[in-house]
Amino acid sequence: MRRKKAAFLCLAVIAASVALIAQPDTDGKASKTGGRAVITIYLAGDSTVAAAPRSRAPRAGWGEMLDGWFDDHVVVKNMAASGRSAKSFVEEGRLSRILREMKKGDYLFIQFGHNDEKMNDPARYTEPFTSYQSYLKRYIDGARAKGATPVLITPVERRRFSADGRALDSHGRYPAAMKALGKHERVPVIDLTTKSKQRFEQLGPERTKRWFLWLEPGEHPNYPKGIKDNTHFHQRGAKEIARLVVEGIVELNLPLRRHLIRSPYETVQTGGH
Repeated sequence: MRRKKAAFLCLAVIAASVALIAQPDTDGKASKTGGRAVITIYLAGDSTVAAAPRSRAPRAGWGEMLDGWFDDHVVVKNMAASGRSAKSFVEEGRLSRILREMKKGDYLFIQFGHNDEKMNDPARYTEPFTSYQSYLKRYIDGARAKGATPVLITPVERRRFSADGRALDSHGRYPAAMKALGKHERVPVIDLTTKSKQRFEQLGPERTKRWFLWLEPGEHPNYPKGIKDNTHFHQRGAKEIARLVVEGIVELNLPLRRHLIRSPYETVQTGGH
């Protein structure tokens, strides 16, 4: 009887272990941390941040590339979604979902602007120094209420150049409005608009094509006719924009820098062939 009972207990333990192993890792935490409590960086943003579906490869958002910069104490949860503005992300309940999950000590990285600029779309449009700031403040207040740290990130630049090869501004007053809000609310701001524009200026019109989704006909099966996209990034470009974000983390001296596994200044890519 005792042998049967022992055998039964042994089988029960094995079954429970198998069940735990089989549990899906929906957000990447378990695979990276082994179940330990960690700092989570939540990303709220648009398609330049969001993970691109396989059907759109080699397109990628910079948020896909951020997790690899950190040690096992930090996990990046990319909640960004294509086509969203600071307003529509809130109105669709996406911010509420983040705040329900968020815990003390986490971070909320916020990058919007591309779709806030769409004046003909009332579901997404915001005015820089009024409704844009008002919606951004909801992210700030929500994160702080959970004991988390909000970080504003000005929108990454589009690929736009003048006839003489100078990188051009493409976001109007939105970056200035975000920086002004950050100063008023004492929120750290990573000026990705300026950082990306400076890099594009250094690379020039031709070499920046390597960072963006520029493909010749037949170069990739997802784009048989080719594509010339000056907003969305090729995987190699997304990696470099993520590096610029990490630069910002270091420059702001955020506590997250202690968990970086390498320096962002050691991996600068030229964008050449």
